[in-house]
Order: sequence, then C-alpha cells, then structure tokens
Amino acid sequence: MVNFVLVHGSCHGAWCWYKVKPVLESAGHRVTAIDLAASGMNMAKIEEVHTFSDYTKPLIELMESLPPGEKVTLVGHSFGGYNLALAMDKFPHKISVAVFLTAHMPDWTHSPSYVLDEFIERTPPEGWLDTHFSSDLDPVMPQTTMLFGPKFLAFKLYQLSSSKDLALAEMLIRPGSLFKEDLSKCMSFSEEGYGSINQVYIVCKKDLTITEDFQHRMIENNSVKEVMEIEDADHMAMLSKPNEVCCCLLDIANKYN
Repeated sequence: MVNFVLVHGSCHGAWCWYKVKPVLESAGHRVTAIDLAASGMNMAKIEEVHTFSDYTKPLIELMESLPPGEKVTLVGHSFGGYNLALAMDKFPHKISVAVFLTAHMPDWTHSPSYVLDEFIERTPPEGWLDTHFSSDLDPVMPQTTMLFGPKFLAFKLYQLSSSKDLALAEMLIRPGSLFKEDLSKCMSFSEEGYGSINQVYIVCKKDLTITEDFQHRMIENNSVKEVMEIEDADHMAMLSKPNEVCCCLLDIANKYN
C-alpha cells in the first residue's frame, strides 16, 4: 500500500482531486488530499496568510504527524510544486517520490522565486485575462493576492475539462497568492533535502497556462528521474484526464515504493 498525499494549486482546494482519490483508493492505496491554508475548506483567509511557510503549514503538519519509518508519495499540481519543494527540503526521509503534475518545479541553485519570476515574465498581462489581482502594500510583508476570473478558468485552465467541472470551479475557487514577495527573500532549497528525492514530472501537453515548453524548461534544470506525458490534458489534468493521471500515479507507486 502506498500513502499518496495530493496537493492542489493556487485558488483551488482538495476538492479538485475528487476524480483521482477514489480510483487510487480502489487500487488499495491510502490517499490524503489536503487543503492548504485559506484554500478549500480551510477556514483561514488569504489576507491572514502572510508567508509561503504559513500557506504550506497544513502539509507540514501532516508530514510531522507521520509515524516513524512511514513514507509518502507526494503529488503536487501547478503552484503546489512549490509546496512539495518545501516539504521535500524539510522531510526528505519521509518521502519516497515527489510527482510534479504540470507543476512549478524550483531548483536548488537559484532563489526559490526564480522559476516563478521567469513564469510571470513569460506571461504577458493580457494572458491573465480577467484574473483579479490585489496588492497589499504592507511595508513589512507586502503581498499580492489573485482570484481567477471566469474567462481565465474557461479558456486557460479548464478548456478541455467538462462544463460540470468548470462550474464546480467557478463555485469553489477562493482568492490565493503566489507569495512572490516572500519567496524572493527565502533561502534556496537544498540539494541535500529537496534535491535528494526521486522526482517524476508529468507533462500535460495541452496546458495553456504552464505551457509544455515551460514544463520542459523546468525539467531540464532539475534532476528529474522520469518524465511522463499525457496527451490532450489541459492544466486541470486531474479533471480532464483523470484516468491517465491515475495510471501514471499507479505506475509511479509500483516503481518507487
């Protein structure tokens, strides 16, 4: 039995794994889909979450609660790749493999914000469509929050997903943050921690947000053990191609646990 921990991306919550979780469980595995701070059913508000570490706290607490000797398979989607990196750095002895599903994948040679800065630089303002950004000009801990708009959801994230899943997202997304200001001040992830763990990247070839080209760019900058690809998967691959995602995860479970 493998213990999967599923980590969502910005503005989303554990709910986005609803198609994947029961399939993995029916194969005999334990699956925990978590809500990060101010996400899903977590009661905090994004304005109360001042640092990336605060945002990742639910994942860190879960990792701390694991019994001695128990390891997990971490799966991160989109910005959730950053949460994986932090957990990998802190708990390398508790992780069998980390799976990046069309996710941001920082390296350990640059500032944690390096990949994010590059991603933002490559995304023109008009590429965000109707996403709403709001800046908190706190001189000590400035923060930019965002909320994906209906057009951005429909045309950049869920373009190959069902109308039901798009409607679900429109009802359940919450304001989030990329914590760019905080990540720019954090220490680099370490090769001894983050870099020591088996990493698998699942490329989603029809992702219009984190494009295939950018996914491969991140892969080339890291020691990725294996690369898998899913054809015709949009950014929300767990919803548009759930069976293919599950097949990848079950294959990974067999190889690395």
